[in-house]
Amino acid sequence: MRFKGLDLNLLVALDALMTERNLTVAARSINLSQPAMSAAVNRLRDYFRDDLFTMNGRELRPTPRAEGLAPAVRDVLLQIRSSIISWEPFNPGQSNRRFRILLSDFMTLVFLDRVVERLAQEAPTVSFELLPLDSDPSELLRRGEVDFLLLPDLFMENTHPSAKLFDEELVCVSCPTNTSVPQDLTFEQYMSMGHVAVRFGRSLRPSVEEWYLLEHGIKRRIEVVVQGFSLIPQVLRGTNRLATMPLRLVKYFEKTIPLRIINLPLPLPAFTEAVQWPALHNGDPASIWMRQILIEEASNMAFPNDAGESLPSHAGRRAKAHVAVIDGGLICAGG
Repeated sequence: MRFKGLDLNLLVALDALMTERNLTVAARSINLSQPAMSAAVNRLRDYFRDDLFTMNGRELRPTPRAEGLAPAVRDVLLQIRSSIISWEPFNPGQSNRRFRILLSDFMTLVFLDRVVERLAQEAPTVSFELLPLDSDPSELLRRGEVDFLLLPDLFMENTHPSAKLFDEELVCVSCPTNTSVPQDLTFEQYMSMGHVAVRFGRSLRPSVEEWYLLEHGIKRRIEVVVQGFSLIPQVLRGTNRLATMPLRLVKYFEKTIPLRIINLPLPLPAFTEAVQWPALHNGDPASIWMRQILIEEASNMAFPNDAGESLPSHAGRRAKAHVAVIDGGLICAGG
C-alpha cells in the first residue's frame, strides 16, 4: 500500500527498528525474515534520502533524521491501532492478556498483591509484567508501552487519564533497638541525624517525602540511598539512622522486621496513590476491566488508623496542622 510514493508497511519496519535497535530482533518482532527487513531498511533509506541507521557493534544507531521521524511514526501507528483496528472482545475468564504495570515496590507489596490474588481465581490466564519505575514513565504511556502506571498523583502529568486509588500517610521510622532517638524529635535533632532515602530508576527520581522536603528547601543528611522502600528495614537495622516510609508498608513489615515509629517535628502531608493509563487505551475493554478491578480493590483498603492500628499519639493532629505551615512556605523548628 503506497501513500504519495511511500509504502506504509515501511513505517511499521521503521518503528520496530527504532524500538529494538537491532535488525534481527526488529524483524522477529513484526514477523519478517532478516533479508526482508534488510530490504525494508534499504527502501527506507532511498525514500528519505538518509542512512537512518549506522552500525555500532550489533546495535543500530539512529541518525538525527531517524530520531526526528520516530515520534510521528509511532503516533500514527498507535492512532491506527486505537481508532481503526477495533479492540477484540474481552472475556476475563478466557483471556491471556498480559498487563504491563509500572509501580514501586511499596505498591507491589501492599496493593497489587491483592489484585493478583483475586485474578488468580477470576481470570487465571491473565498475567502481569511488573516493571520498576522508569526515569520517564510519561513517555512509556505516550508510546502505549505500558498498560498502567501506579504512582502518587502529584507526579502524574495531565496528558493521560487517571483515577484515585487510596490515600497514604508518611511516617518516620528507626531501628526498634535504637534507644538514642527520642520519641519526639526536635527539628534540629532530625536534621542532625543520618537518613536513608529511596530513589527510583536510572535518574534516581526522589520518593514522595524527599520531593516534599526539597520543595521547601529542606536537605537532610542522606547517608544511604536504596532503590526501593522494602530495603529500608534491612539497612536501618543496628544503626542510628532515620527513614521515612508509607505507613501501610511499616505495618506490612510489623511481624517480620518491626520498625519504631518516631514523631516527626515536621509531619508530612498525606499523599494520594493513583492509577494512570495511556489515553490511547481509554476505550480498550481489557483496560477498562482492569481499571475497575484496581479501583474496587483500592476501595476495600482501610486506612491503618481506621482499622484500629495505632500511630504515635497526636501525630495525625500535628500533621494536619503542619500542612498549612508547609503550604505557607515556613517550617517550624519545634515539635
